Amino acid sequence: MNLFSDIRVLVIDSLDGMVAEGALPAGLKFDNVTVEPPRDAAHGDMASNAAMVLAKPAGLKPRDIAENLAARLEADARVASVEVAGPGFLNLRLAQDVWRGVVTHVLAEGAEFGKSNTGAGHKVNVEFVSANPTGPLHVGHTRGAVFGDTLASLLSFTGHDVTREYYVNDAGAQVDVLARSAYERYREACGHAPEIAEGLYPGDYLVPVGQALKDKFGEALLDKGEADWLAEVREFATQEMMALIRDDLAAIGVTMDRFFSEKSLYGGDKIEAAIKALDDAGLIYEGVLEPPKGKLPDDWEPREQTLFRSSAHGDDVDRPVKKSDGSWTYFAPDIAYHYDKVTRGYDQLIDILGADHGGYVKRIKAVVSALSDGRVPLDIKLTQLVRLYKDGAPFKMSKRSGNFVTLRDVVDQVGADVTRFVMLTRKNDAPLDFDFDKVAEQSKDNPVFYVQYAHARVCSVLRRAEEASVPLSDSANLVDPAEFALARKLAEWPRLVEIAAREHEPHRIAFYLYDLAGEFHALWNKGNEFPALRFLQDDDPAASAAKIALPRAVAVVISAGLGILGVTPATEMR
Repeated sequence: MNLFSDIRVLVIDSLDGMVAEGALPAGLKFDNVTVEPPRDAAHGDMASNAAMVLAKPAGLKPRDIAENLAARLEADARVASVEVAGPGFLNLRLAQDVWRGVVTHVLAEGAEFGKSNTGAGHKVNVEFVSANPTGPLHVGHTRGAVFGDTLASLLSFTGHDVTREYYVNDAGAQVDVLARSAYERYREACGHAPEIAEGLYPGDYLVPVGQALKDKFGEALLDKGEADWLAEVREFATQEMMALIRDDLAAIGVTMDRFFSEKSLYGGDKIEAAIKALDDAGLIYEGVLEPPKGKLPDDWEPREQTLFRSSAHGDDVDRPVKKSDGSWTYFAPDIAYHYDKVTRGYDQLIDILGADHGGYVKRIKAVVSALSDGRVPLDIKLTQLVRLYKDGAPFKMSKRSGNFVTLRDVVDQVGADVTRFVMLTRKNDAPLDFDFDKVAEQSKDNPVFYVQYAHARVCSVLRRAEEASVPLSDSANLVDPAEFALARKLAEWPRLVEIAAREHEPHRIAFYLYDLAGEFHALWNKGNEFPALRFLQDDDPAASAAKIALPRAVAVVISAGLGILGVTPATEMR
């Protein structure tokens, strides 16, 4: 059930009737006609822009269209009244039984309420985190992990076939640095003082890796030169780091469907095949790029090299794929990786990157557009920085990593549920302040507590109802404006889910849950003042059954929303 979609169908049917009767010209398109919550709840339950968007193509005054449409809408039993506002906006008020019916629908559909098949089984690849396998995940990776995992859950909730993927950067110079760093910890495990030279990774997290190397090789590597141990230590250390990263992801409730190794792109023909596909499309040529303004990027050379004509697919400039010495640029494996994803048959690709990757957006989009001939859309979401605060000041934890605050540090402080929810309290492209004092508050200012408290309060009511042998009813007895306000907010859930999934904005779920909790708490507080609004009516099981239907529906939606966020609903507050 999506009440907003249902009423929009009513509006479109009424417009079709106006066309049939000659009140509107034939051939009008209704794609831009909307039915949505009004900006001001005092204006009504729903608002439509139908007359405003159709006036110009119809050659009519918007108010004339609106008045004709309003009369038709009021003939429907679900519509109590329609007001034509301003030049031609339509404000609708629905019959009270409609809102009572919303509660009935929520309880009847249960966990399925709000789900849809708008994704129609379309295959979507969501690639996120993809941190270098050189250490534990830090707080910035945490935001990307939560955002990506929640977006994947949201898309699954709307009928998409989703793959969660992690791109393992295990072929660059950074893994050689990892191997050298791990080797020093191996020497330490063998009783030698480690020499952590500048440029190596100093974190204590490599101490167990060094011990594991000693357990496997004994002291056999001590007398060997780097050329003899580098490859084997690199492979061993990378595997150990990926095991650590998998554990970090599990701590935050994230399970990947696929880990794709960058190293697998080399030694075969995958990069060559991707470049050939671009060449076959006439997008590869030999040339010399103009020097860019400002700081020169690593892949620019003042000599002829192999270039991808990415400007033909929306990029600002063409991009080098092979250097003049015949070696691949950093961009080449990215091309091959996205070619691999395109050839796997996905209908859409989503890349979630840190804000420092903003310069890569246009070139990667150009690659996917070129390799898929424009068939596979790519959405790239950038996650901004996370700033940690405690006692009103920037907070620095013990940095066992050597140079950053880890995901585990945060989760150990506040738990996975709080961490996940807070990471979604801002849109992904806005900086996020994570205040450890704020998330511990039991107040309206703490959205995690506020939402969880609403669910826990419902659970408390249901426990008391069971003790009083109150039967459960799917019919709600709504009489007060606060009860209807809560039912109206429940009705927004399916629409909100579809919008959040379409726009790839999972933070909308967290925002909605906070607003829903606010409406619930307002009704609870009003019941403290007016006994007739309390969910449990003394010595009247039938009245109580009708009253608790509404909070039961609230719990259904909060539970579903928290499920998308990857947060466990609280049944009681400590």
